[in-house]
Amino acid sequence: AYGDPAGNLSLISELMAALDNGEFSLAYQPKYDFRAEAITGVEALARWTHPRRGFVPPDLFVGMAEETGHIRPLTEWVVRQAIIDQKAMAAAGHQVMVSVNISGRLLSDDSFTDFALEQIAASGARLCFEITETAVMHDPERALAVIARLSDAGVCISLDDYGSGLSSLGYLKRIRADELKIDKSFVMDMDQSSRDALLVKSTIDLAHGLGLRITAEGVETPTALALLRGMGCDMAQGYLIGRPKPLAALIERLDSPSVESGAVAAA
Repeated sequence: AYGDPAGNLSLISELMAALDNGEFSLAYQPKYDFRAEAITGVEALARWTHPRRGFVPPDLFVGMAEETGHIRPLTEWVVRQAIIDQKAMAAAGHQVMVSVNISGRLLSDDSFTDFALEQIAASGARLCFEITETAVMHDPERALAVIARLSDAGVCISLDDYGSGLSSLGYLKRIRADELKIDKSFVMDMDQSSRDALLVKSTIDLAHGLGLRITAEGVETPTALALLRGMGCDMAQGYLIGRPKPLAALIERLDSPSVESGAVAAA
């Protein structure tokens, strides 16, 4: 069972083999662009289907990969697969920005940055790297230098889970970013809490004042979507827009309107 130390130890040893054995896949959560009234971006999320245990919760294996130094090969696999899948989206007629989550450890690893830039340059991929405030705090000076290098090379930088940390304004001032993502903890209660709504509106105005695009996470109700639209938010992500989907289902979602897109249109 998950949470059983012996079972988790065996999972750690199986993690690397799982990458080679094709047990990993990517699911994509859509991001809705208010201005374009369309899905123009997706977030790539790693999924592990174990041959005996079945679905392994991402929080479990990502945490393990971080602790054991396996986060780099896992992220390299995600970057390679995201580039392949983005080509498939383009072949189906959809030009979509793909976001990949980058760990704090990798922000102090120059050879990972070399790898990422080589992959992007060779493929012409449009990738966005999502970085949390906690990741930057791991080694701020080095992280800021790596982010500047990625940004100079044309990689979109997104600040994930904004508002969940403590030193947000300080690092917002110094970081080279294109997008800011408001943490879902503020967005999910926005239609019941005027305080949360005020914080979200202030964050949207702040981001726009700094020239950043803003995405709200955790959008689950038409009311929240309508409020965000009225506040001038740029993009929305959450179960109302779409749950994470395998590539084929994502392309189908991009090809034709569904119940989810109907909810978006109605908001």
